[in-house]
Amino acid sequence: MKPNKLIMIISAILILVLAAGCTNSANPKPGANNSEQPQAGANNDTPAAGQTITIAYSQGAGQTMDPHEAADLTSASYAFALYDQLVTSGTETKDGKTVGRTDQIVPSLAEKWTISDDKKTYTFVLRDGVKFHSGNPVNADAVVFSFKRLQSKGESGSLYKLSNIESFKKIDDKTVEFKLAAPNPLFLKYLATFTFSVVDPSVVEGKPDGYLTQNSAGSGAFTLEKWDPATEAVFVANKSYWKGAPKVDKVVVKYVKEASNRELFLEKGDIDVALDIPAKDVGSLSKKDNLVISSESTNRIVYMGMNANFKPFDNLKVRQAINYLINQDKLLQDVVFGQASKMTSSISSKSPAHTSEGYEYKYDVEKAKSLLKEAGYEKGFTFDLTISSATQDYEDIAVLLKAELEKVGITLNINKVAPAQYRELTTKKSVPAFLGKYTSLVNDPSYHYGFLLDSKGASNYAAYNNPEVDSLLAKGNSETDEAKRTAIYKEVQKKITADSPWAYLYESNLIAGFNKNVKGYVFYPDEIIRFASLYK
Repeated sequence: MKPNKLIMIISAILILVLAAGCTNSANPKPGANNSEQPQAGANNDTPAAGQTITIAYSQGAGQTMDPHEAADLTSASYAFALYDQLVTSGTETKDGKTVGRTDQIVPSLAEKWTISDDKKTYTFVLRDGVKFHSGNPVNADAVVFSFKRLQSKGESGSLYKLSNIESFKKIDDKTVEFKLAAPNPLFLKYLATFTFSVVDPSVVEGKPDGYLTQNSAGSGAFTLEKWDPATEAVFVANKSYWKGAPKVDKVVVKYVKEASNRELFLEKGDIDVALDIPAKDVGSLSKKDNLVISSESTNRIVYMGMNANFKPFDNLKVRQAINYLINQDKLLQDVVFGQASKMTSSISSKSPAHTSEGYEYKYDVEKAKSLLKEAGYEKGFTFDLTISSATQDYEDIAVLLKAELEKVGITLNINKVAPAQYRELTTKKSVPAFLGKYTSLVNDPSYHYGFLLDSKGASNYAAYNNPEVDSLLAKGNSETDEAKRTAIYKEVQKKITADSPWAYLYESNLIAGFNKNVKGYVFYPDEIIRFASLYK
């Protein structure tokens, strides 16, 4: 997901309304045209001067420029464009393509760091000569200011809380020390997220609280020229960027709601990149000589949440019956046209420690009928399924589920609402059932469960509460032995699958369209587009 804004992207991201890869032979393969994908380092072309890259997003031109408030994938891209973090994610070359590795941490503003033997003290040494867009130095004071600012955030401080930071202080102008309340094997990975961006104190201090919503104070590869959330955002290359100036002069982000319009503009060359290409269109667009369609597996999961505080979902057998009515093969074929893979656990199959042990919910109408009879609902029941209007996939899923549930006498009413209302309803846990999807910015079960299925998780919209699971999660959060962590999270998955707070639907792909002349695209499994490497 986002409502708790951060979570819904970040959560949610963060926002729940905010795409794991298999294909059916009747449909185009994920990553169609990937042999020509616009990858970083794909060639040695020298970009022409005065270049502008135009990107069309489907869900608005972002909600904020403030990295400490960002809670949607668009705003997250803005944060990475405008700001730097102490550390960042690495990349690797795989099958001739450059891909992001959010599980690998490399230096950024911090050139090096040390970790104490008890793994509770981290000391970072900053690079020399790095400056904010204002010309002011990026120093220890700026880092301390940024973390104090993030610490003060309410709903958007959830990731800060997960990081286990107990204290932080300036040692000297180049050195900052962090102390954790307990060892946290994900600490460096958290610091690499946009949430922990370092902001310029001299620009922010004395300004109203909402100043960074529409302004920037970073050291990143781009500066902000203008922004209208309803239409577009324009970013100008920072020619003095310490990592090297971007290869383009400008990046323009446009809000184009309708997929058909994004595709038309892409074909005509009016835009260079179109995000959120519908799965059903991958086949036809892949045949266009001037386009390259990327369909990459992510760690995004799509599920149906069932709130046990509402009848009949307080009955385990009812939740189990719903799971037996999920026809994943049909979902993959008819809803996402092969641009996804089956979901067999409460975390993505791309996540460390993933296991499908305990997942026994093969499509079985008779088994569902038997469970409903045992639960006292032999004649079925009626319930509302809340979905967001932000994506057509939600409605397609709901229509398919409605037809399947009718086979056992269950009437599913589709409650389609605007994204803002969806976020409000799910955040307040005021609906009995909903469709949700979630991308873990940090690809680890600790992060994922900390938001989604811990009883106090900010995005636990199904109100799931199992003290045994909470206890295991607490152990996993501070366990530094990887084998022990894996064992803990496998046990968590089995318990959650048995409790069935969700019906597992699928793991979706991130599908984007590019003009053939676009180069430098680096796919990251967190689905956030990094602008700095793009050119044409």
